[in-house]
Amino acid sequence: MERSIRAGGAALAVALLLTFAPTGSAQAPPDLDRVTRTLDDLFRSSASVGRIELTVVTPRGTRTMRMRMWSRGEDRALIVVEAPARDQGTATLRRDRNLWNYLPRISRTIRVPPSMMLSSWMGTDLTNDDLTQSSTFREDFTGQVVGRAEGGGWTIRYDANEGVVGLWRRIEYDVDDAAALPLRARYFDRRMRLARVMRFEDVRVMDGRRIPTRLVLEPQDREGHRTEMRYLEMDFDASVPESTFSLTELERPR
Repeated sequence: MERSIRAGGAALAVALLLTFAPTGSAQAPPDLDRVTRTLDDLFRSSASVGRIELTVVTPRGTRTMRMRMWSRGEDRALIVVEAPARDQGTATLRRDRNLWNYLPRISRTIRVPPSMMLSSWMGTDLTNDDLTQSSTFREDFTGQVVGRAEGGGWTIRYDANEGVVGLWRRIEYDVDDAAALPLRARYFDRRMRLARVMRFEDVRVMDGRRIPTRLVLEPQDREGHRTEMRYLEMDFDASVPESTFSLTELERPR
């Protein structure tokens, strides 16, 4: 009986070790190239059409806008406000690094000058510069796997390459274990100050692609401010002609 008890105890110890020991797949660092490709291509496609909802939260109140957007490659985009009624028809056109805003209330198109690229876009925590950036982690940053992220997943650090022009000197992503989808991103400015944090939530399948459909951006220097972007529908394999991204289309009555 004593031998039987000892054998049973040994078996229980082995079972506990197998139960609580980390598995190789869960603890093995992710493939950096795979993660980088995923982050670069998460929302990009040759041409896309979609609808999004933007909610801007400030200490003074909350407002929500619904928008329709068209994109082509990495340097063409048209975004048109559909609601609320007072903003309907307000639109932004991007061609390469150039940006125009159309204001239907005064029937005027304004080209955004370089001096205003860091200004707020549509009153959100996004900037005009955010809309014109076409950098990729593969070409413009050097990445490394830092280690396990707080709360699970892995932390990937991307440092801007020498000579790359942009706002961010470093971007840190926390990605999940399974599919390398982003969980959080921390943006550090050229002085290495944490400037903003982005959370990626509500993962769903849209047009055959598994993506976070709710993005929450929180600037670190403006307490009580945040911008939430929610993808309502997306077609990542749309047919979008080049004529979509013209000043004529920007100003077209809707």
